[in-house]
Amino acid sequence: MKHPRRKDRRTFEHAAEFRFYEELNDFLKPEQRKQTVAYRFHGHPGIKDSIEALGVPHTEVDLIVVNGEPVGFGHHLQDGDRVAVYPVFEGIDISPVARLRERPLRKIAFVVDVNLGRLARMLRLLGFDTLFSNTYGDGEIVAISEAEGRIVLTRDRRLLHAKAVTHGYWVRSVWPRRQVDEVVRRFDLAGLVRPFSRCADCNGRIEPAAKEQVEAQLEPKTKKYYDVFYRCTSCGKIYWEGSHVGKLRERFGGMLGKPAPG
Repeated sequence: MKHPRRKDRRTFEHAAEFRFYEELNDFLKPEQRKQTVAYRFHGHPGIKDSIEALGVPHTEVDLIVVNGEPVGFGHHLQDGDRVAVYPVFEGIDISPVARLRERPLRKIAFVVDVNLGRLARMLRLLGFDTLFSNTYGDGEIVAISEAEGRIVLTRDRRLLHAKAVTHGYWVRSVWPRRQVDEVVRRFDLAGLVRPFSRCADCNGRIEPAAKEQVEAQLEPKTKKYYDVFYRCTSCGKIYWEGSHVGKLRERFGGMLGKPAPG
């Protein structure tokens, strides 16, 4: 007589406890936030895969502590492990403790997905090297990030699960003005702002230009009322400190304390 086949109990033969801190809770299911999460598994999976299985992209993590000791992404989960996962601290270099990446982030340069075009323009106005195109697909964004060491900014959290992406951020807000505040805070950028040093249209460098060099491209009123000009070294667009500059200074407050480079 044949006995009915029993369900393979090895599927969940082990269990570990995870606790995610601060903004990492944004990626969890509501019932898992700000509390210990039970995670069942078989074998000994890599801790990076386990964290992402719970919904948190590896790019958002900068410190993992297992049973009181910091570990890297290559750590293999063991039965009974107690895991604490902390978000990225871009303002503080904790690499001697965490060692989650080959090197700490030092270059501030972004590649932005198709949903964040207005954010890209604002970051350029603040002087940050920001690549954006409404034709970029996910694969192209990942390739650019890997090849040029750029931080991925996206509204699609799945993009940050790509193994090749080492630095990235899921932008929470849907409002461009709040998005730029969010990114500046997240990456501790306030002290690095160089307003009006990059072209909002193409990301090229802006340099001073004598009035006589650009006069042929100016409207009559612009020629009459303005004498100080700047020109993009890539696309040739002409800039001057019109009323829009005052509005931008008001919008960004102390971050826009310096004039365009001269």
